Amino acid sequence: KPTQRQRDIWNLERKAQDAGFAAARVGAPCESVDAAARKVLTDAGFGPDYKTPGLPHRTGHGIGLDGHEWTYFVRGNKTPIQPGMCFSDEPTIVIYGEFGIRLEDCLYITDRGPKFFSSQSPSIDKPFG
Repeated sequence: KPTQRQRDIWNLERKAQDAGFAAARVGAPCESVDAAARKVLTDAGFGPDYKTPGLPHRTGHGIGLDGHEWTYFVRGNKTPIQPGMCFSDEPTIVIYGEFGIRLEDCLYITDRGPKFFSSQSPSIDKPFG
């Protein structure tokens, strides 16, 4: 069974993933997705920036013929998000010496915004729905 701390961090991770998803809008720079997810974690006292405990790497990456492709959801990437692009949304919380949590779901961009390919994990107790 997960501890209360693990539950709390899982829920925070989900909020970060949701914030990244909401930021993945047509025309927005890819870095805005990373910034949105990272802000949730920083506001909760993690980081700042790419420091641990917190999110030590990019929030997501392109998917296509390879599992990891350009373009990335990472600071400094000004590439505008366009319909048809596909990405992972996988902010991660790393707490060295304790545990790490990564929720990874893939999305695609439509004219009306992002859509997940599959349902997100509903809870730490029911990760596969």
